[in-house]
Amino acid sequence: MPQSTPPRSLVDLHMHSLHSDGSMPVKELVARVARRGVALMALTDHDNTGGIASAAQEADRHGIDFIPGVEISSEWNGIGIHIVGLGIDIENANLQAGLDKIMEFRDWRAAEISRLLETAGIPGAEQGARELAGSRMVGRTHFARWLKDSGHCRDNGEAFQRWLGRGQVAYVPSDWIPMVEAVSWIRQAGGIAVVAHPGRYKLSADRLCTLFTEFRAAGGGAIEVSSGSQAAADREHLGKLAQQLDLAASLGSDFHGPEIGHAEIGQLAPLPDAVQPVWECLGHSIPHDKH
Repeated sequence: MPQSTPPRSLVDLHMHSLHSDGSMPVKELVARVARRGVALMALTDHDNTGGIASAAQEADRHGIDFIPGVEISSEWNGIGIHIVGLGIDIENANLQAGLDKIMEFRDWRAAEISRLLETAGIPGAEQGARELAGSRMVGRTHFARWLKDSGHCRDNGEAFQRWLGRGQVAYVPSDWIPMVEAVSWIRQAGGIAVVAHPGRYKLSADRLCTLFTEFRAAGGGAIEVSSGSQAAADREHLGKLAQQLDLAASLGSDFHGPEIGHAEIGQLAPLPDAVQPVWECLGHSIPHDKH
């Protein structure tokens, strides 16, 4: 049987570089965005904006419309929820103070994971993870990659199953900020807050609706309706919820690197026709295909 053509979008508002847990330097990432034919992009590294200035410069060089972004680690009712901020002013003092607070926790968690691994007979993990990270933002994925590269496990999945996952010897619980606080930082920085990949949270329909309702009440503005890291079948349901709750719709691949198991840049089903695209709320027109 013939293979179906993968979906392709001219817009991709969720991706990561070496400034968080992506595997590509900013310059290479934006060049890949250009090769994929994406005309409007956002860089949304976890809990920091260190790559934004260079990404904006590279996007301009390639003729790509650019939206500055960030993905903030937060918590709602005991569940980790990622909130993307789009159209943010990266010079905003309140936003940067908040992100610094998260990074301080990440620094502590990295040291604690390393201590637990050393107690289990695996020394040098923090140094190895930091060398792989290439920036201050060190997460569990960097430890997983180091454990794999240093021969302690076959792949990242085994690293989490044996060492880093919940209940394992080097598991350190997250202590993220409340979701409403993340939304507040984004709004203070002039941006629109977006619930990232809501289909990944494994919430019942009622709880998902409650999450979105409380998010909207806190000042949230959009949900990621089409995402490379959730089931494609979620798109229609999430689009209807966005309409019902008067939330805009975003889309993003959540690309981390060519060797990491998320969708390719721009490999996204389009938004449902009836929703309000978040980029229009930010003053960006729908890009035209350059091919």
